[in-house]
Amino acid sequence: MPVEMIGWIAPRISSEIIAPEGPPFDAAVVADTARIHEEADFDRVLIGYFSAAPDGFILGAHASSVTQKLGFLLAHRPGFVSPAVAARKLATLDQLTRGRLAVHLIAGGSDAEQAKDGDYASHAERYRRTDEYIKLLKRNWTETAPFDHAGEFYRCTGTYADVRCYREPRIPVYGGGGSPAAIQALAPNVDVFMLWGEPLAATAAFMAEVNRVARAHGNRLSFSLSTRPILADTEGKAWDRARDILARIKARGGSPRVPANVGSQRLLAAAAQSRVHDECLYTELALATGAQGNSTALVGTPDTVAKALLKYYQLGATSLLIRGYDPRPDAIQYGKELIPKIRQLVAASDAHDPHGAPAR
Repeated sequence: MPVEMIGWIAPRISSEIIAPEGPPFDAAVVADTARIHEEADFDRVLIGYFSAAPDGFILGAHASSVTQKLGFLLAHRPGFVSPAVAARKLATLDQLTRGRLAVHLIAGGSDAEQAKDGDYASHAERYRRTDEYIKLLKRNWTETAPFDHAGEFYRCTGTYADVRCYREPRIPVYGGGGSPAAIQALAPNVDVFMLWGEPLAATAAFMAEVNRVARAHGNRLSFSLSTRPILADTEGKAWDRARDILARIKARGGSPRVPANVGSQRLLAAAAQSRVHDECLYTELALATGAQGNSTALVGTPDTVAKALLKYYQLGATSLLIRGYDPRPDAIQYGKELIPKIRQLVAASDAHDPHGAPAR
């Protein structure tokens, strides 16, 4: 199947090596970043969720107004907006974008982050809540008559939504997490399970466990894998660039915090085993940043990195999220040098596969 390429959009310019510039919400930056990703042939851009960040619904609406085909993956934390209200908000945005929306549900990996928004549920409670939340979103999008619900976290009576998703029967639901609680809550419910860039063997083992739980509940899902490609026209120049990025992160102080979420801990464990895995997966950047999110890099020429990404695709990651440490110039470079190669390799791989898709 065709690979889905996902980028990243933010309300202002910043990264681990770039101090935030300008106001917290810069409409021009949003518009320019959206256009860059559309011209670079990305299928979607992820709109992140942070406890101090501008509203992602409005950011996505603005980005959609300056693009024609670019899709949006809106990160959303259950618990702050009721599922019935969230379902209508998401369906409305999907109508506005004419089917270009998907939602990425984040249960929340940090107690401190959750508390900033007034949520004091435990890690286990957050994932049980997310399970219930997803089911209610789907019911709001697809039920043909008013319904009642009484669960652990939500109760509603006569719930019904006039506005439905533009895409039938509903928008795609993404979600991710590295803990057993995340797998149990998300694998039965999501369409796409999101992963960070771990070594191939660890990725295959994790996918197998997610698939085991998904299939036990009758769900057939796919995967998305997130990495930070660092490209140059020679291997040596690419690794020089990677080491320069590492030095700049360290110069800014890195991140001494020990992450609470299991996904970050898995990245740090991989870094403790080796600074480089599978030829070009560079984990030292995850170590320097405290693995606060997507932080492992694939380093090399566009050919090298495209072949590395193909291996993840062949494991079952039919969506690939790539984001640079210099976000907008890197997105332009990806569009010129990396995405065409990935699409060509995937097409050739699918042609060779008699089933036309990676095994899951």
